[in-house]
Amino acid sequence: RGGSTETGRALKYILHKGFPGGRNSSVPEVLIIISDGKSQGSTAVPAMQVKERHITVFAVGIKFPRWEELHVLASEPPEQHLLFAGDAEDAANGLYSTLSDPVCTATAPGCKVESHPCERRTLETVKELAGSYVCWKGSKQPNAVQASLCPFIRWKRVLIKHPSRCFRTICPDPCDSQPCQNGGTCVPEGLDRYHCLCLLGYGGDIHCAAKLSLECSVDLLFLVDSSAGVTLEGFLRFKAFLKRFLQAMVGQESPMSMGVAQYDDDVQIAIELGQHKDTFRLMKSIDALNFSGGRTLTGRALQYVAQHGFRSTPVFADVQDDLPRVVVLLTDSKSQDSVAEAARYVKDQNLFLIGIGSSFMRAELAMVTGNPQQTIVYSDPQDLFNRMPELQRKICSVGNPEGCQAQSLDLAFVVDASSGAGLENFQRLRHFVRSSCLHFIINRDVTQIALVIYGSKAHTVFALDTHTSNSAVLQAVDQVPFLGGSASAGSALLHVYSDVMTVQKGARPGVNKVVVLLTSGGGMQDAAVPAQQLRHNGILVFVVVIGDTERDTLLRVAGSPNYLVHISSYEDLQYYQGLIIERICEEARSPVNLCKPNPCMNQGVCILGPGSYRCECHGWEGPHCETRVLRGDSPRSPALPPRSHVQWSPRGLQHFSRALQHSKR
Repeated sequence: RGGSTETGRALKYILHKGFPGGRNSSVPEVLIIISDGKSQGSTAVPAMQVKERHITVFAVGIKFPRWEELHVLASEPPEQHLLFAGDAEDAANGLYSTLSDPVCTATAPGCKVESHPCERRTLETVKELAGSYVCWKGSKQPNAVQASLCPFIRWKRVLIKHPSRCFRTICPDPCDSQPCQNGGTCVPEGLDRYHCLCLLGYGGDIHCAAKLSLECSVDLLFLVDSSAGVTLEGFLRFKAFLKRFLQAMVGQESPMSMGVAQYDDDVQIAIELGQHKDTFRLMKSIDALNFSGGRTLTGRALQYVAQHGFRSTPVFADVQDDLPRVVVLLTDSKSQDSVAEAARYVKDQNLFLIGIGSSFMRAELAMVTGNPQQTIVYSDPQDLFNRMPELQRKICSVGNPEGCQAQSLDLAFVVDASSGAGLENFQRLRHFVRSSCLHFIINRDVTQIALVIYGSKAHTVFALDTHTSNSAVLQAVDQVPFLGGSASAGSALLHVYSDVMTVQKGARPGVNKVVVLLTSGGGMQDAAVPAQQLRHNGILVFVVVIGDTERDTLLRVAGSPNYLVHISSYEDLQYYQGLIIERICEEARSPVNLCKPNPCMNQGVCILGPGSYRCECHGWEGPHCETRVLRGDSPRSPALPPRSHVQWSPRGLQHFSRALQHSKR
């Protein structure tokens, strides 16, 4: 409209007339003053009266305002109610952001708010002395003038600077995070978009992931942390990871059945197992997941999904879904409840558990999975997406066992339960045995496991042929008692030699055999000779010592530095599990001597043949010299070979050994 700037009069009008069309006092009143100059009248008193009526005042300066006046007008605190804009359009945008503050408080992922020194400027008109010039003034005398020097003043517009602090939101270039993997080139498209130019052989997704496929048949459930500890940014990152994993790994013909659950205080199975058969609908359902932000109750969530997460109904009623069941835990926040019992329950339900989290979650993930090899730890947000091939390998290693899990093996753990180890450390050793058993498929045809504990005497907790499933072995390990007393590792190894690694106690001819001795180092002086006997009989002795013990003594027991692991503390034992399992697996894959240990009973002599062996018996008969020859036995027909010289292949003698053990029961 033009005219003078009468801000004070405008405020008095508001005080007198109120807000035109205003509602009752329960509705907040907000007054926005936009000015580019200085008020002609006083504003202090009417501004104070407006604020006393609990009216929130935003003062917006356009171009070159008078900052002293804006400070008087704005509500407290001034940094939230005093705004500046270069033009009216910027002022509108700034007001929208400020007035919608509850919605816009969260900084966009990857962006940060930064404080920096700045200057606020005011354009003002000031007087300036241009110089002194001759001027004529009136004189007391009539018809006369007086000449003198007069100052010449001119008006000048100047910028006055006011030091201040400003805040700005800095968002990185979309290519700063190097989102393109495997040598792909990032090409930015504006401020927040980009595309990747991928090398040949890559392009499994928009970030040049390897063209992998999850071709294994598994039931897969992702359990996603949606608690306040993860933050909204972390939850959105997990959602992006799930979507990218689907794009890169899961094709239209994938035999995998996938579901998603999220948790905080409560657990919600957002996508039931097998609910969506195509990737597009699955992606849309993942997009619909919302952040909840409660407490981090990981233990409760694990137990819930073990009970309810795999209850999908098969397509045909007469088809039993016996696929391996895998739970992938995505978390980045320490649990506020106990996870140990819940994790044990999950494994007892024959679920395979994989944990994914940042580096500071390493210890808790190892506790949850029971095995550091079943955890995936990423160093930074981008590194999470680089771990997809590793996750694919771990998932598919369940449905298609590789390496050690597929090898036949007779394995005995010998555990120090003496006072030298102590109850607390014995429990750590017991937990180590338990988590190690998860690396093997336990049944009559693949891996058999025995457990021996010892103090001054050795005690067989269960023999090689006692348990035929992982769950049975895990349950038995949990019940192992502490013995106390002195330690004698020698008597324990002698017990293994004579009463554990024998055909009568379930040892299978033609199968590699390993003894893992877990000891605090006490009572090792008498162990060298029994260990040598075991090795002479084709049984590997692997020695794991925790604490200080003379190395020469340990080497005599282990027989080689390759089969000796010396660990400084029980807390570090879990970090050596991968190495120990790897050494055991190497032995499981090595060639087998069918005559070691000697499969012939009652002093029978084992004689090797091409791919088989036979037993030479004295006073006994049968394939393994198991039947005593009684006087008066009728002579056998010469058309039949003597029973003491029957030849056996490895597969045949395994079946015979099993039948023999069954008959002895």
